[in-house]
Amino acid sequence: MTAFEPKFDDDCIFCKIIKGDIPSYTIYEDDMVKAFLDISQGTPGHTLVIPKTHVPDIFAYDADLASLVFARIPKIARAVKASDDRIIGMNVVNNNGAVAYQSVFHSHFHLIPRYSDKDDFRMIFKDNAKNYDETDYTKLQNAIKAHLAD
Repeated sequence: MTAFEPKFDDDCIFCKIIKGDIPSYTIYEDDMVKAFLDISQGTPGHTLVIPKTHVPDIFAYDADLASLVFARIPKIARAVKASDDRIIGMNVVNNNGAVAYQSVFHSHFHLIPRYSDKDDFRMIFKDNAKNYDETDYTKLQNAIKAHLAD
């Protein structure tokens, strides 16, 4: 698949939103992406950015699609931030797979405005550094590098 061959899944809620079968609060749209307010509004302005072709997750992107979709995210993020002078930061989140909290299996990026450290949004990263030594890090490093294509 390339970025220039859009495809749709008739059972996908985001594909239905792209086609206009389900209404959305669209804030940005062009030939490659659609950005609209997340119905849950984790914080005010919580926006989803989706490619206008059905890809289930980050693992299904090719370089062309990634380049075209990712290039639009900063512009949309800046617009969300500029919309409210109380926004002091933003989480950009992409979940891949059910275990990673992906609930709609059409790739999407959450732009979650941050108003303070008490704005009811949390991400917890446990520090497991004490469980690793140089050998462990090197083993992980080499295993990942072995699967990178030139």
